[in-house]
Amino acid sequence: MLQKDFNPILRFMVVSDVHYKDDHCVEEERMEKAIKIAYRLSEAHPTYKKLDGVFADGDFANSGTEVQMRKFKKTLDDNLKPETKYCLNMASHEYHGDGVDNAYKRFTEIFGIPVDNHIEINGFHFILLSSSHGCEYEQDKVDFARAELKKAREADPKKPIFFFQHPHITDTVSGSIYWADETFYPVLMNYPQAIDFSGHSHVPINDPRSIYQKHFTCLGTGSLSYFELDEFDKYYGTCPPNKEDCAQMLIVEADADGRVRIYPYDVLTDNFFPFVWEIDEPWNVDSFKYTDARYKTDVAPYFDGAEITVSDVTQAGFKVTFAQAKIEKEYVNDYKIVVKEADSGLTVKQACLWSEYYFYNMPETLSIAFDDLKSNTEYDVQVIAGSFWNTYSQPIKAKITTK
Repeated sequence: MLQKDFNPILRFMVVSDVHYKDDHCVEEERMEKAIKIAYRLSEAHPTYKKLDGVFADGDFANSGTEVQMRKFKKTLDDNLKPETKYCLNMASHEYHGDGVDNAYKRFTEIFGIPVDNHIEINGFHFILLSSSHGCEYEQDKVDFARAELKKAREADPKKPIFFFQHPHITDTVSGSIYWADETFYPVLMNYPQAIDFSGHSHVPINDPRSIYQKHFTCLGTGSLSYFELDEFDKYYGTCPPNKEDCAQMLIVEADADGRVRIYPYDVLTDNFFPFVWEIDEPWNVDSFKYTDARYKTDVAPYFDGAEITVSDVTQAGFKVTFAQAKIEKEYVNDYKIVVKEADSGLTVKQACLWSEYYFYNMPETLSIAFDDLKSNTEYDVQVIAGSFWNTYSQPIKAKITTK
């Protein structure tokens, strides 16, 4: 729940990659549900009951048609109270229909706000940039960002500045290997108090790497449409099974001292994820908690008495099932499964699969099948659980003989 001992004077919600379609789509229901949840949470707070803003950080429309934009505007009109401002920016998907210029024109006509924006809410500054084309930014966008960031810092150098652009800043949060743009990195480096929000990748917000601090703070904003993960070794690709079971948002609060609390929330099941990100001195890089130092840890997953269960054994393969490993305070990220010929010790199969941590209700067990193996042959199988910080469990093992 929202921290009762934290007394905010600002609260807003952030979504991205909502992907409204021309025809009715489940994303419409998820967006409406997210707003209603944000109001309910706000009204339950003991001291501050307002929702000050709703921010959609790009790809709110699947192809940027007038129908999609007007539907999104209607959702806002039907669900927002007068006290709540909305602000949006655009990127690649909004331009898929008939280009950037037409998308810009539709956007300003329908939403009544500029495509690049700087607004103030309760003394806090918000800067939003729409891309020039695709997910890239031309020099005029850089100039706008520099000018508006300077104004915001001059207003109060210790207050956070909330900055929005659709693609991740390269080499920051999870998802920023491929779904990223580096244009604003040298600009934001001069503003440690900047808290940058980005989407594009659809990486789950409950991945602890979806917050990252080095020169400034970066946050991934997930999706209300489907999951995709920026890891390339999984046997089913970057989009996991049941990827459409996805609806996540951030609730953000700030207090009079400029301290910030960020709450990752699962809209689909209507639950907080079990951690809160805290930024007490956004202007002070020496105070940052969510840095690369997190990789310097001995905390590793462990199997608590779990064993590998074997089924569906054939002449060419078998299926293995195992219970999820455990880890302190976080989630297991993934599992590596290795199959070796018992006699020769040669590795003949390797696979990696996620723990499915991105589902609030994680499965208790996971399974994977192997085929194209030799008949009447004994194999050694081992499963190793991995954390987000490159630490690993001791393996659990089994011997399996094909028919």
